[in-house]
Amino acid sequence: MLYRSKAPLRIGLAGGGTDVSPFCDEFGGAILNATISLYAYATIEPIAENKIILEAKDRNEKVEFDWTNELPINGYLDLLKGVYNRIQKDYGIKQQGFKLSTFVDAPAGSGLGTSSTLVVAIIGAFVEMLKLPLGDYDIAHYAYEIERQDLKLAGGRQDQYAATFGGVNFMEFYEDDKVIVNPLRIRPEYLHELENNLVLFFTATSRESATIIKEQQKNVNDKNSGSIEAMHQLKEQAKMMKEAMLKGRLNNIGEILNYGFEQKRKMAANISNPLIEDIYATAKNAGATGGKISGAGGGGFMIFYCPATSRYNVIDALQQFGGQVKQYQFVTEGLRTWSTI
Repeated sequence: MLYRSKAPLRIGLAGGGTDVSPFCDEFGGAILNATISLYAYATIEPIAENKIILEAKDRNEKVEFDWTNELPINGYLDLLKGVYNRIQKDYGIKQQGFKLSTFVDAPAGSGLGTSSTLVVAIIGAFVEMLKLPLGDYDIAHYAYEIERQDLKLAGGRQDQYAATFGGVNFMEFYEDDKVIVNPLRIRPEYLHELENNLVLFFTATSRESATIIKEQQKNVNDKNSGSIEAMHQLKEQAKMMKEAMLKGRLNNIGEILNYGFEQKRKMAANISNPLIEDIYATAKNAGATGGKISGAGGGGFMIFYCPATSRYNVIDALQQFGGQVKQYQFVTEGLRTWSTI
């Protein structure tokens, strides 16, 4: 029997960074994101040997252990190990050898929530195998705890909930890990137009998001007024984006994205850099009305709003940077699990 799962990656459209403690604990955060047709996959296969085999197929990494209740956290396939350790601790897994295989459709550090989505997918495979009584909020919060508390990885809260719930969501974040996911009923023609006009561009660079997020957290703890005010403005940007999408004011989206890009630069020093600024200016000169860095910043994917037929000029202009335009569709389903022989 094979136990499988898949969870969608996401594009953050507005409010990025306001889901990170301590800002959201003190002031509350708000984010608008949408899941896309790029996924993290996980498969658990019971094996005859009394071993635990972990492999990340997309990264060509593999490790195996004799059966144990706790795997060492040492910087190698730690997301896989962290999920196993926590589920073994909380629910117990009978001594039966297995192979856990994973694959992600985008590189780590690319800004589409890959790490958190992978954790959600791995949890999903264990939920399917063990028939664990976990709902959507439970799984998303569980993934957050494994990443942020067990593995001590700096980051926010949006990715785990986007991957679990799927769709276009306006999310609110409060103290005591309280999260409210508000699914948005966007008219199909608005989503088709948004999908057509949003160009997803991989800059051919990845970055360590934890470093940027730690600086952002330090700025809040140090009461850096400029950084904190930028986060307040990003919360407002999320509300502006929600209204524009619900009411079909799509021509405002580029301007709203541009406003967010200007504010996000102020949150931490390494969010932007000369390459990102050059890419952004090139896209705007070619017809984009706004854009943003996806995720924490520093590299990875960028998105640009390109009205009318300007997407083709923007794509041509971006070729000089050696990156890649990624095709995608918006998807409404979140985490899905199943089993097969």
